[in-house]
Amino acid sequence: MPHFGFLRVATASPDLRVADCRFNTERMIEQMHEAESIGTELVVFPEMGITGYTCADLFHHETLLNAAWNALLVLRDATLNVFSGVYIVGLPVRVDGMVFNCAAVLKGGTILGIVPKSYLPNYKEFYDARYYSPASCALSNTIERNQETFPFGTDLLFRCENQPAFVLGVEICEDLWQPIPPSALQVIAGATVIANLSASNETIGKASYRKQLVQSQSGRCIAGYVYSSSGPAESTTDLVFGGHGIIAENGTLLAETPRFQRGGTLGAVDLDLDRLQRDRTQQNSFNDSRRDPALRKIFRTIPFSLTDVPREPTLIRIVDAHPFVPAEASTLKERCEEIFATQVCALAKRLDHIGRPSVSIGVSGGLDSTLALLVACKTFDALGEPRGKIQTLTMPGFGTTSRTKANAISLMKQLGTTSREIDIRPLCLEEMRALGHQPFGIPLGTHTPDSLTAILVNLPEERRHDLTFENIQARMRTNLLMNTGFVIGTGDLSELALGWCTYNADHMSMYNPNISIPKTLVKFLVSWAAENEFDGKVRDTLLDVVETKISPELLPTAADGSIAQSTESTLGPYELHDFFLYHFLRWGCLPEKLLFLAGQATFHAAYSPSEIRQWLKLFVKRFFANQFKRSCLPDGPKVGSVSLSPRGDWRMPSDAVAEAWLRACE
Repeated sequence: MPHFGFLRVATASPDLRVADCRFNTERMIEQMHEAESIGTELVVFPEMGITGYTCADLFHHETLLNAAWNALLVLRDATLNVFSGVYIVGLPVRVDGMVFNCAAVLKGGTILGIVPKSYLPNYKEFYDARYYSPASCALSNTIERNQETFPFGTDLLFRCENQPAFVLGVEICEDLWQPIPPSALQVIAGATVIANLSASNETIGKASYRKQLVQSQSGRCIAGYVYSSSGPAESTTDLVFGGHGIIAENGTLLAETPRFQRGGTLGAVDLDLDRLQRDRTQQNSFNDSRRDPALRKIFRTIPFSLTDVPREPTLIRIVDAHPFVPAEASTLKERCEEIFATQVCALAKRLDHIGRPSVSIGVSGGLDSTLALLVACKTFDALGEPRGKIQTLTMPGFGTTSRTKANAISLMKQLGTTSREIDIRPLCLEEMRALGHQPFGIPLGTHTPDSLTAILVNLPEERRHDLTFENIQARMRTNLLMNTGFVIGTGDLSELALGWCTYNADHMSMYNPNISIPKTLVKFLVSWAAENEFDGKVRDTLLDVVETKISPELLPTAADGSIAQSTESTLGPYELHDFFLYHFLRWGCLPEKLLFLAGQATFHAAYSPSEIRQWLKLFVKRFFANQFKRSCLPDGPKVGSVSLSPRGDWRMPSDAVAEAWLRACE
């Protein structure tokens, strides 16, 4: 499988017998066999996994300490031909006459280093300070045993030489629960993946807080975080351990193992190190931490290399086909509520600022204008202003169908706005005459709008191309709107990305509440509004709008009056373009990686690799060619993590060349 910056990691909690080091290492080896079979490159075992965390005063017995160290050496040698990745195990180690709670990092028959626990809980059910010394008490920075020397200390980072984005830091259980965890200093020094070996017992409500801690720390650190906790085979004299495994990436939970599973658990997932690098590069304040001398800890770097392991070209990771649209119904509902509230709040502020004037909005019966109209209505409601101050115009042209026109008229009337219908065909016909334009090569002569329309609907498919004919209609509508008041824009993020808008027509307005909402999400917002904000005939009309084919309706209708101009037939599926847009803008994905990710995602419709490549090339071409339209966008609110505002998230020269990206698509 191509690398593409992915690192396969696993959290493991094997079966265990308290104080039986031989049994425990055998179970670890079994889980490493399993991890190797799926191409795992990092496995994290629980705190004190070689002995068990609940050995208590036995940690001061020479017999257990020697057994633990010998088991570590056996594990090191036994796994040389078992597991090709890096793995981390927990054990007690005596150094400088003290016992430390340690994590040993191993790779390819080598103990790369040993990291002691920094913070020892000694409250309520915990008595760590009874058994161990904190890392700060250590005098040595190496451990010498049987003529071997091993790096020792909290100042160790483990850097992969053949995957430079993989830099491993290690902390142990309580370390995470501190105001400034060791992992915070490790990531400032360059760590991208944090491993936590834990023995966190289960009490009511603790699991959710533990998960929250891991997610939050991965987000603050812009890192991958692999957390592995002791399982139910630990002693239950006083406590129960659930074997909670958690893997998070930059604030997002990627994987979680079930708790209380007898016999052990192993949970694997693919971290995207490219994403982490991208976010750290963009988020300049992250690196500002390095300017604080108190946070600039000097680390020793231990190099290692990973072995390429053949594996199936399938990610252990959900690649959402619709990244802008949450899959879970409750989350989608919550997201829609928040976005709609953001749009209303934004428009209300602008209208408040300019004295709450009347506004104008063009209503086509399509998704975008419908959403903008709903936002306008709720905004005027919030301001305590009558909806009659919303001047809605529907402006049927040569491609308008009876279905969209009927929906537009119904919405305008049902919502209580001041509505008006203006047939733009006569105006457009006069403009074409003034310009000497012959639409589709047809001399205008004495044609009326109706006679010309009758000819146009029967045009064969190969003749249905006339950009001037389309633009004249689009600009005519905007001209009429601009002469009636403060214009609310309707265009969405996907159209801006693809340049699917007419410059100084639907491209322009005084304020656009839809400006950072992608097409795939617009549809769900209108559906949500129908189910939650409106009822009766309005709801019925909204649901019909949702089911209408997406079209600008600028080219002639079909002979039967139905929509002949399908946007997605020309541009490709919006779900693909929104997928490309998200990964291109949010994560800066290489075209090769975009193709790979699209192949991993599950779309409602199946696309062949050649189709995905075809539409990606079109996306790249149009995205680069249409930056000039985005460079002069009207104001509008950012509602998600992706925006194309030239004043905020996206600044790009209009004459940038797409050649390198197009070559990569091949």
